[in-house]
This record gives sequence, C-alpha cells and structure tokens, in this order.
Amino acid sequence: MLRSSLFALITLALPVTAHAQCGGGFSNFVSSLKEEAMTGGYDRATVNRFFKGVRQDPAILKADRAQGVFQKPFVEFSQRLISQGRLDRGRAMSKKYDAIFRRIETTYGIDRGVLLAFWAFETDYGAVQGNFNTLNALVTLAHDCRRPELFRPQVFAALELYSNGDFDPQKTTGAWAGEIGMVQMLPRDILENGVDADGDGHVRLKTSAPDALMSGAKMLSHLGWRPNEPWLQEVKIPADLDLSQTGAYRKKSVAQWQKLGVAPREGRLANPNMKAALLLPQGHKGPAFLAYPNFDVYFEWNQSFTYVLTAAYFGTRLSGADRYDAGNPDKGLSGSQMKQLQAKLQARGHDVGEIDGILGARTRQAVQQEQKRLGLPADAWPTPALLSRL
Repeated sequence: MLRSSLFALITLALPVTAHAQCGGGFSNFVSSLKEEAMTGGYDRATVNRFFKGVRQDPAILKADRAQGVFQKPFVEFSQRLISQGRLDRGRAMSKKYDAIFRRIETTYGIDRGVLLAFWAFETDYGAVQGNFNTLNALVTLAHDCRRPELFRPQVFAALELYSNGDFDPQKTTGAWAGEIGMVQMLPRDILENGVDADGDGHVRLKTSAPDALMSGAKMLSHLGWRPNEPWLQEVKIPADLDLSQTGAYRKKSVAQWQKLGVAPREGRLANPNMKAALLLPQGHKGPAFLAYPNFDVYFEWNQSFTYVLTAAYFGTRLSGADRYDAGNPDKGLSGSQMKQLQAKLQARGHDVGEIDGILGARTRQAVQQEQKRLGLPADAWPTPALLSRL
C-alpha cells in the first residue's frame, strides 16, 4: 500500500528552502532534497541510496528548450504524426488488447481510440519509451528555475515509488521530462493512478500494456473525463458564420451551433444540450471541429493546442472517423514571423505569454481580437497580411 499520507506531507506541507525550490549549486540543491525527505519520514540510508550518483544532465535542459515541433501548423503536424502505419498498428493493438479495452470502456467509459492515440504518440505503442535516466531528469528540471513547481514534487513521488520497489534510480529510464512507460506518466501520476491490471502485484508501465492502458484511463478519469461522451467531431461551417464566436473558450450548446449552420461532416452531432467550442486550427478555410467537454481534459495531459487537437483527432480516426477535409488554409507564419507577431501583440497590451514562436491559446485570443478590430476574418489564424497590418 502507498504511504499516501507521508507523500502528501512531504510534497504539500513541508517548508521549502530557497535551494530546494530551484537554482543555486546543484549539490546543495540535492542536499536540501535529502533533508526534506528525511524530515518527512524516510530513513537516511534509503534517501542516500536513492540519490546516490544523481547528476545534472545538460541534455535534459537542451531538450526542454528545443520543442520546435510545436511551431508547426495543425495540418502539417497531424499529417506528420498520423501515418497509415500508425493507423494500421493501432487497429491491430485494439484487437490484441480487446479485453483490456473492454474493461476500460466498462470501468471508465473512455473510448479505446483515446488511449490508442496517446499510446501511439507518446511511445509508438511502447516501442520508443525514452532512454534518459528518470531521476536525473526530474532533479535537473526541479533544480532549473523554469518549472520547479511541476518537477520538484515528482522527485519525492519517485522516492515513494522506489520505497515500494517500483523505481530504480540507476536503471529507470524514460522521456527527457521524466515521464515513464508506454503512455508516459510522471511519478506522481503513477502513485495516484497506477493500476495493476495484469495482477502481478506491481504497476509496470514500461513492460505491461494492460497496466499502462488501465493506468492511463484512470488518470484521464481522475482529470475529469465524462464517461461515454464524445470529445471531438469534424464539422462544416457556413460562409456567413460570425468567426469571432469561434475558439476554445467560446462555448455554445450544440443546438445553438446547429442554428448557426454548423453541421457534422459525417454522422450526427452530440446531445443538443451539450456545450461545445468551434475550433478552426488554421482559420476558416481549413479544417473545423466541434470540441466537446472531454476535449478540455486533454490539456491536463499536454498544454500544446496543436498536439492536443492532433491526439484528439487521431482518437476519432482510430474509432472510425474519416480523414478530415484539410481545405485550403491561408498561408501561415514562420517561426521568426510568429515571434514578430507576438512582440507586436505584446506591444499593443495583449498577454501572449512567452515570445516563443508557438501559436498558443493566448496568442490565438490576441490574434482574434486584433483581426476583429481591423475588420479581418476573426478566425484566430495569423497570416502575413495580419502581421503587415500590425
């Protein structure tokens, strides 16, 4: 049984020293982590064995700073990630693990396409799980001052997994950001949502597909997934639609969207009373989707709009949906042009977050506001024409 009360004490209740929060000398930072762990109830010998040989890994920091793939627009990004081979293998995996997917659907009400898509994108169905030492990754990112509040608690979660016999500080490997296993879960998520689905007495997310899939499903349920409801659906929009009503944060009932002329590309729309947002990832000339409440849960797993939309869309493909209509979107901006745009938007008083060349949620909102002000189609898709007007 997990010592959840002890883990909560360490991660939530203890005062945190300046060194433990982030920065400073790395050895001093590790010493601070050790002291906190022992104050929380772990014995010195366990703590010393756990942290023995831990080191700062420059490759981790380099990977954290170089996520350029998320600068690509949705159509290009999704076509790059979704190959026929991935579709075919996903369907094969659906058959191979039909029993566990049926169990997931019965227990959590989560469609198998959702888990298959995560499994495919995170590790190519378990084939590529990452070879970074997980403890080094977690401590390096906890020491770094960009996101210490995310990674510091993960160090103690890994210590708890170690004390339970489910983590090896020297041998456990995974992604550069500390995620472990076939669906890439952080240690704290494993503690809270890990499921021994194959009944061997351990949660083995690296080697057991049933454990990984059931744990991923429990995590999605914990994050708020609404059982047996859709998450994304491709639609067609009328030419006279008020585009300023589109976007992830502008939700209407399905009935209201229907009244405005939004129609499904195939099948039928969801319950008329269900709320949904109309997403135009590359503007009104590109693909269009209705995003239902479950779509929001994806952002608890990953913060990239492009990644999330692609994962959600791939889930629909694996569940039988047709390939989207790519349309003929207006030309977008290069990475350097996007940074110029973000700087101009920031100068106009918009909060776009970090000027990173990535079309994130806040940049989209600012773009839409400026498009509306300038009398352009307010579809949140930045073009060279908008950049020129600004």
